[in-house]
Amino acid sequence: MLERIRHMLIKEFIQIFRDPRMRVVIFLTPVIQLLVFGYAATTDVRHIATAVYDLDGSQSSRELVARLAGSGHFDVEEYIHDEGRIRKLLDIGRIKALFRLNKGFEKNIMAGRTAQVQILVDGTDSNTAGIILNYSSRTIQQYSHEILTSRLNRLSGGSAYGADPVNQIKVQSRAWFNENLESRYFYVPGVIAILVSLITLMLTSMAVVREKEIGTMEQIMVTPITPVEFILGKTIPFALISIFDVILVTFIGVFWFRVPIRGSLWLLLLATALYIMTTLGIGLFISTVSRTQQQAMMSTFFFFFPAILLSGFIFPIDNMPVMIQYITLLNPMRYFLVIIRGIFLKGVGFRILWPQMAALIVLGMTTIRLAVARFHKTMA
Repeated sequence: MLERIRHMLIKEFIQIFRDPRMRVVIFLTPVIQLLVFGYAATTDVRHIATAVYDLDGSQSSRELVARLAGSGHFDVEEYIHDEGRIRKLLDIGRIKALFRLNKGFEKNIMAGRTAQVQILVDGTDSNTAGIILNYSSRTIQQYSHEILTSRLNRLSGGSAYGADPVNQIKVQSRAWFNENLESRYFYVPGVIAILVSLITLMLTSMAVVREKEIGTMEQIMVTPITPVEFILGKTIPFALISIFDVILVTFIGVFWFRVPIRGSLWLLLLATALYIMTTLGIGLFISTVSRTQQQAMMSTFFFFFPAILLSGFIFPIDNMPVMIQYITLLNPMRYFLVIIRGIFLKGVGFRILWPQMAALIVLGMTTIRLAVARFHKTMA
């Protein structure tokens, strides 16, 4: 048995590495994708194209605009002097936000009345619009707080008793695991999981189909090799390649994107092996039910994209309908994302992550068993 598996492994490695395009897919593609996705997959919004319509033109209005521009989030592209210009700039997409300060802004502040600031945002991208409103509201509230504090200090004569009555209750917030709330820390580990899924699914889904198309399946069927030995010979090379890819992209994520890895590397490799067992099983099952490599590739993407959407990588699972949440329990990427983010950001160990690892074991054994049964039927 071991001798037959050894010959299968040698055959698979020769077949994989003799194709220059396959070497590019295995080693270069994950690196390029991680670099691209690592920069692209972020919800941080910076350098927001902004316009200002300042009808007051006072020192207070200019100071507020300077605060907004100095926050690092807003780039003032244009100072508007014509109201008709507002719609044109928003229509052509030149600006994403506009601040309008009406006449009498400073007079209302000096008189202790409410001074209003109108914020217009491009709502075609609701997520970006919400972030813009949050950034601007926070900066304006801080400016308002400083004005109120200054006025109260003047009224109290600067005494120690009335120095800062608005700050009698202080809120101190702290974010654990991602102190600066960098979205890249959240997404880069997820990108690693997606790349592993894509590589393993694509390679294995076409493994058996390729044998059918080049006409070697009949030769394999007349040999003494069993379905289990054939499956092992097909999956072990891809499993080793996938683990190497995980180490490679993890190295890039840690040293290029500065994503911290606080947990055990050995636990990460163990969890990766369990996850790869699941994706390899799914890929092989797709391969056994497909007649051509084109069908296998289409079936792979038919599974891959819903798996991403239902994994929690983009949308929180808790926000999904209850029925969809139950469906996500069949998605191995859901469990691997919890594991990889827990190891990278939280530094948790097996005592916390064992339910997710147990789920991967169950799913992996089930998919491998289905692939073996399907291949046995195909050989029969």
